[in-house]
Amino acid sequence: MTTLSERVSQSAFDGSRLRVVLLLDLHDGAQQRFLEAYEHLRNQVASVPGHLTDQLCQSIENPSQWLITSEWESAPPFLAWVNSEEHVKMVQPLHSCVRDTRSLRFSVLRETSNTAALASEPLKGRLQASPRVGDGVVRHALTFTVKPGSEEQVAEILAGYTSPEARVDDTTRLVRTSLFMHKNRVVRAVEVQGDLVAALRHVAQQPEIREVEEAINPYLEQDRDLNDPNSARVFFTRAALPAVHHVAAGRQESADIRRHALFYPAKEGCGMALARLLAQQDELAADDPASPISGSTVFQRDDIVVRLIDLRVPLESDPALVLGVHGNRKADVLRRLLDTDEAGGLSNDRELAHFLARSDMDLITDRRAPQS
Repeated sequence: MTTLSERVSQSAFDGSRLRVVLLLDLHDGAQQRFLEAYEHLRNQVASVPGHLTDQLCQSIENPSQWLITSEWESAPPFLAWVNSEEHVKMVQPLHSCVRDTRSLRFSVLRETSNTAALASEPLKGRLQASPRVGDGVVRHALTFTVKPGSEEQVAEILAGYTSPEARVDDTTRLVRTSLFMHKNRVVRAVEVQGDLVAALRHVAQQPEIREVEEAINPYLEQDRDLNDPNSARVFFTRAALPAVHHVAAGRQESADIRRHALFYPAKEGCGMALARLLAQQDELAADDPASPISGSTVFQRDDIVVRLIDLRVPLESDPALVLGVHGNRKADVLRRLLDTDEAGGLSNDRELAHFLARSDMDLITDRRAPQS
């Protein structure tokens, strides 16, 4: 078995309460307008399933610095809401007031409260059982679709760009960028040591990246204007594909490990349940010393589910294990969560192999920073 000290793990599925911290820097003179917009939407937020409480705070030292903290029963209901189209539209009135934002999400590990107050109104949700062990790497992805028929041109553009400078500042650097396509859907997964937001801003400012982004603009299904901050913000908000689970066993890396991305066509409303199933299976694989899976990351937003896996064996060597359905009746559970019109059957090895082949995304580029 892999010990706690050996395993690298992060997960949105441990059931613990979630604390969300949103740091905001407002434009000069926008304080009252921001407060009025917040007052208008806070009752809508309070009615979201899984929401427990929130606070709006203003700095006593700098009136332009504000803080919104919220608490949730667990991470999944928050992620479902914050990644929804409803949320994108709801917070739109706030954007004209805000110069800069930063969002942080934490599982609640320990809590000290007034005993009498806690007894009269106990908080829902449980605490995180134990600290997780990380590797200093933050994982995130972006996804968007391009116009059908333009896939070849887009792939050529995305494969041929010059890599930006990996070093962002003294504490942040780019580690790896893996870019895949499935039909007309693009998925760009990034790994960053340090501050993800700083790294993404750094990349966006690089001339070579700006040139690529402008080159693919005519092919995008969702229009955007990168010269319009609001248009760019809405596009990248909708394109965000968060990592909801990552696990890597503490086994020595080897040169024969290959990275793959699998696209799972979730049935409407089943994306989160599908991501949870894959996360559970990957946890079991990480405990098996004989598993060919070195590490895996599950990305999910609405019904878009992508699983990034690092394999020591060829992809087709064990379809059930590679798909994350190894074990009694796991394929049946997966089938119930998939859009069967796209996935087909999963009742035997041949059908599993066929689904795996269709799920395997085309690798466009996989780049590591020097000394990564």
